[in-house]
Amino acid sequence: MNVERGVRLMAGVMVLLSLVLAHFFSLYWLWLTVFVGLNLLQSAFTNWCPAMNMLRSIGLKG
Repeated sequence: MNVERGVRLMAGVMVLLSLVLAHFFSLYWLWLTVFVGLNLLQSAFTNWCPAMNMLRSIGLKG
């Protein structure tokens, strides 16, 4: 797996997790979905997001 696929995987898991948490606990968890979406949007223009550094540090290749 490379960094780009890892970012997509991480974003998908975070979105699904925030939806489950919003359903069972509080609608405020939807702000996590907003945060993930905004990070994906800015990464489309800059080709960088904070998760990329973390994924590289655990050994994924770019």
